[in-house]
This record gives sequence, structure tokens and C-alpha cells, in this order.
Amino acid sequence: MKKLIVFDLDGTLAVSKSAIDENMAGLLSRLTQIAQVAIISGGKWEQFEKQVLQRLPQSARLPALYILPTCGTQFYHYQQSWQLLYAENFTQEEKEKIIRSLQTAVNEAGYTINRTWGEQIEDRGSQITWSALGQEAPVEAKKSWDPDFSKRKKIQSLLDKLIPGFAVNLGGMTSVDITREGIDKAYGIRKLRDTLHVTIEEMLFVGDALFEGGNDYPALQAGVRCVAVRDPEDTRRVVDAILGCLGD
Repeated sequence: MKKLIVFDLDGTLAVSKSAIDENMAGLLSRLTQIAQVAIISGGKWEQFEKQVLQRLPQSARLPALYILPTCGTQFYHYQQSWQLLYAENFTQEEKEKIIRSLQTAVNEAGYTINRTWGEQIEDRGSQITWSALGQEAPVEAKKSWDPDFSKRKKIQSLLDKLIPGFAVNLGGMTSVDITREGIDKAYGIRKLRDTLHVTIEEMLFVGDALFEGGNDYPALQAGVRCVAVRDPEDTRRVVDAILGCLGD
């Protein structure tokens, strides 16, 4: 019996940087009534508020919902209000090194980006994220920039050499996420295990980037049973099946 259902956010519960729709909000609310639910994503806390928490109906059982921003390097749980349990933040020196290396890798990769929407490099405290087209880029522009992941894999390869000791993963449609080595979604999974006293075998992870190099892949490496989805519509079918199995 699965006690904890863990979801990725962008590409899994919602389209990139978009809010979950009413149907998904209802499904998540029903799921919190019968199981513990966690969401892990490369996004910062404010993205979770905007994309998920503000959309949930009042029927959602918030104490059964756990939020892990920036690939699990932060952990929020609900105790009358949302509380930060931990944050694995970079030092200022680490941030500066990562940002310099990102700029070098992007230049060496040689990609021409004619238009951006917002900042390309975002400091999320415990994670530095590079978004090729900017943090506010429209979904349609994102879809066509790197559909086969080849551009970001090249940048990832360059960064692996420039900043050994850090974890470099592909996030969303156009992003590269950098955390400390060993702190990724596998780290978040283990934190969930230790904090909630739920075994790995009692968890189920749902995500759209479970391929090697994808930012969901560490969850698979942690030994969690995983379900790969293509998009939020696919996820809705999975959640419906989970609700049926758990007796909703």
C-alpha cells in the first residue's frame, strides 16, 4: 500500500510556470483526504504558492501536503500556516562561482538567443537556475527551443567539467538547475522518508522527466517506484487510478 504520493510540478501537475487547473486542484484535494502528498520541483516557494496552493479548494487537507521547492533543497509543511523545515542554501562564494560558470558554459555552447522574457539566471537560495528564454517566457516559445534536450545537455556537460562537486540537472522545458552535489530530488525523497517515517517502498513518484539527466531522474535512483507521464492530462489519469486503488 502506498502511503505517500510524490509529484513533480511543471510538466506533470501543470504546464510550465502555469497554475494547476480546477480539475487537477480537485484531484489533489481528494488525494490529501486519503494519503500523504508531496510536490518536489525546481521552482522556488513563490511558484508553488502561485501554481498550486492558491488554487486548492478549502477541502484540501493541508497538513497532509508537503512542499519541496528547488529540487528538494527546501522543505515546507503546514502547521496552522506554512513553515520552512530546512533550506540547503548556497554561500555567496558558491553562488558567484556557479553564475560565472553558467555564463562561460552558455557562451561556449554557442547558442544564439534572439529574445528573452525576464532574467535568464535566477538565484533561488539553495539552487541557481538558468532559463534559456528567461523566467517569464511563454510556453509556446519554450516548446520549440529545446524539444530534444540536446542544447541543455551540451550546457550540462560543460558545467559538469566547470563546477565539479555540484549537481547539474535539466528542469522544465528550457532550464538547467544547479544544486549542491547530492542535494536533488533523491535527497528530498530521503528527507520525506526520515521526516514522515514513510519507507521508500511506501512511496510513489509521478514525473515527466524521469530520463537520465532529467531533474526527476534522482527520484528513480533513490529507489522509489516511479510513474512516467507526458503531461498534466496524463497525470490526471494516473491520479484517477491512484484514487481508485486507495479507495477514494
